[in-house]
Amino acid sequence: MKDKIPCHIGIIMDGNGRWATSRGYARSRGHKEGAEALKKIIKHANELHLPYLSVFAFSTENFKRDAKEVNYLMNLFVRLFKSELDFLIEDQVKVVFSGRREPLPKKVLDAMDIITKKTKDNRGMVLNVCLNYGGKTEIVDMVKRIAMDVENKKITIDQIDISLVDHAMYQDLPPLDLVIRTSGEYRISNFMLYQASYAEFYFSPKYFPDFTPRDLDIAIEDYGKRNRRFGGIKK
Repeated sequence: MKDKIPCHIGIIMDGNGRWATSRGYARSRGHKEGAEALKKIIKHANELHLPYLSVFAFSTENFKRDAKEVNYLMNLFVRLFKSELDFLIEDQVKVVFSGRREPLPKKVLDAMDIITKKTKDNRGMVLNVCLNYGGKTEIVDMVKRIAMDVENKKITIDQIDISLVDHAMYQDLPPLDLVIRTSGEYRISNFMLYQASYAEFYFSPKYFPDFTPRDLDIAIEDYGKRNRRFGGIKK
């Protein structure tokens, strides 16, 4: 399978709350179990020598949820970023974040900044955590960034091309090759819309807490059977 590993995989980690409620637990239990599943996925992806992994941790729309659940998630992010720091350094995982910083709490921003600084020189897999993220919002912010450069005469309109747009996104990462969504839902939910323009999609019926490293292998094996033409024809 090693020769068929995608360069960049994105995972829409869906179904934590439904996993919990289907078992009679509070939704917070599902988020906790989802965090444990994510740690296993990160370690396995790094062992597979996957260059880039993006995970949809919290969308801009998720702030519409019950305040108690949002607060639990913010505290969970802080604990996760702090408690997993040693594991990420040991495994040479480099952590970056995509999304707007506002209105994330200061404790979350501080934890993000610490883990980014501590792992910036790591040479293993790049883990892109999409936190307070929306695909449409990213495109709006990219347009504003480029418009500002034009206004400040750093670039001209004629210099705007695909390469410049790529570099103006939240993170300068390769396009997504494979997008995995758990929980049996068949939609992209505003996840990395620009980067997923030619991605292959894999939908798992499992809620994310039940999604295992073996399930990741199965998704990659399925990806390896795809005929990717990028608008052309393979002879």
